[in-house]
Amino acid sequence: MSLLENWCTGEGLDASHALVVKQVPIETTVKHIEETLMTIKVLGRVRVRGRMFNPQSQSLMVLCECSERVNTKTIPLDVPPIEGGELWTLHGPADEEDVNPEKRQTDPLSQDSSTSTEEAAAPEMLSSEAMPGNSAESIIRAVGDLLAKTMKPAQESNVFRRLRTYSGITPTPPGEESLETWMEQAQLMVDESDCSFREKRKRIIESLKGPALEIAQAVRANDPDASPEEYIEALERAFGSPESPEDLYFSFRALHQSSGERLSDFLRRVERKLTKVVQRGGITPNMRDSARVDQLLRGTTESEIMLLQLRLRERKRNPPPFLTLLNEIRE
Repeated sequence: MSLLENWCTGEGLDASHALVVKQVPIETTVKHIEETLMTIKVLGRVRVRGRMFNPQSQSLMVLCECSERVNTKTIPLDVPPIEGGELWTLHGPADEEDVNPEKRQTDPLSQDSSTSTEEAAAPEMLSSEAMPGNSAESIIRAVGDLLAKTMKPAQESNVFRRLRTYSGITPTPPGEESLETWMEQAQLMVDESDCSFREKRKRIIESLKGPALEIAQAVRANDPDASPEEYIEALERAFGSPESPEDLYFSFRALHQSSGERLSDFLRRVERKLTKVVQRGGITPNMRDSARVDQLLRGTTESEIMLLQLRLRERKRNPPPFLTLLNEIRE
């Protein structure tokens, strides 16, 4: 039996109306958990029925009971807390209708109940071509295809649905992101998300609070049509490092491998600093691969044999990109 089934058995709950939420911070209140999960409308009314500490993730696992039947295909893989912070992962019961399709086809009562609500919700999308003879089997197949098409984009876009919280307070409060991490996530959302210009700007503002939100409000007051990139740039100027591009470049050139540090970890540290140097104009983007390899050769103190195996000195004229180099080191 799964964790959910065992837990439900102990609490006397119906597993088909329950789910387990993981990665929940220890200090999170029951009210906060319930309000967050009730933003997922298909779950209906949600009540916390048990909490358990997970020593591996240093977080809570929470058992929740839902008024509606939980279908793992119609809920997101994770959910952002309503007050911001790390995403919580959702683990529901197996979809019994998929596990035993024969029962679904032979039980007329389940056919009628499963199709009537879907037909009422989207009558225009279930055309007569998709339902030859208006048979229950054809209707079920059409509904399944419809759900597969409509739910997939929602899950794929979930990663960009909400940015983590940033306030501009130092040191970074628990449950919030540092400026560097928040900027990486915000820039990735701006570059990769297919949502509108207005929606991107809205997501940036919604992720801010405290002094950071005040800066965003000042940007909007100065220019209501400011771009998402302008909001990010304003926050970097307000809370970022005051170092000049030249200072960042010299700081990058001073990086050295720490005692006991793996070469792959040193490479990641080099890449983080290099990204900041490029963003501030200390190095042109076309010099990025060369600068990375050069600093790896310059700063490595404990992995010289591995550098010889990688033959990086011979490859300086045609340096590999970051991911290629990282994979070679890991292999």
